[in-house]
Order: sequence, then C-alpha cells, then structure tokens
Amino acid sequence: MRRQLMRQGNGLSRHAYIAKAFAYGTKRWRAFNRFLYDGQLEPDNLIAERAIRGFTVGRRNWLFLGNFAAAERSAVVLSIKLCGVDAEAYMADVTERIQNDWPASGWDELMPWSWVRREDMPFPLAA
Repeated sequence: MRRQLMRQGNGLSRHAYIAKAFAYGTKRWRAFNRFLYDGQLEPDNLIAERAIRGFTVGRRNWLFLGNFAAAERSAVVLSIKLCGVDAEAYMADVTERIQNDWPASGWDELMPWSWVRREDMPFPLAA
C-alpha cells in the first residue's frame, strides 16, 4: 500500500490536497502501522476522544453561563454528576431531608459520594 501511495503521489502536483494526504501518510508510515505489531495499541484514538467529549462540548457551553453565580451552580451540578449520581434526584432528596430537620451529625450521609436514595435504603428492623 505504501508503494502504491508513493507511486500515485509522484504523478500529482505537490499542491494538490490528495498529494498532501499521500505525503502525510508515507512520512508517518511507521507510526500508522505501529498497532499491527503491538496488540495493545489501538489503530486510532477514538476511545480517548470519546472520554473527553463531554468536557470539550461543555467547555464551549460554559463560556456562555452569563455570570459567576451561574458558573458556580453549573460546577455544583457537574461535580454531583461526576460522583455518578442523578443530579435532579439527588438535589430533590437532599433538599427534602434538610427541610425535614435532618440532624447536623448526618451531613456526611448527604454528600454525593455517600448518598443513598430512600428507595435503596434498607428497612430498619423492628424491635
């Protein structure tokens, strides 16, 4: 395939886009084929791109939050989501628990990383 790229590229103008693509491929041939010799390598970086997609899309959206308070609220919701918690259900449940006189000694239980939905809580055993 490399010989074919070089052969086809020789007959084209240096300034043609296809000739530039052929030259790019032939100059980086070892890097393009590295995954063939090491089974742990991926042929592309789509896994990494998918992993950062949420941040890159969000970065563009965060530019238009409007003010500092909106940015703080967005940061709170995103930090809750990073804990793997449904942010809407979490906020509704925690707000309700605080309104119903949740004890100050139990604040740690309301943190997103240790929060448990009421439906998922075990029932207390009767005495």
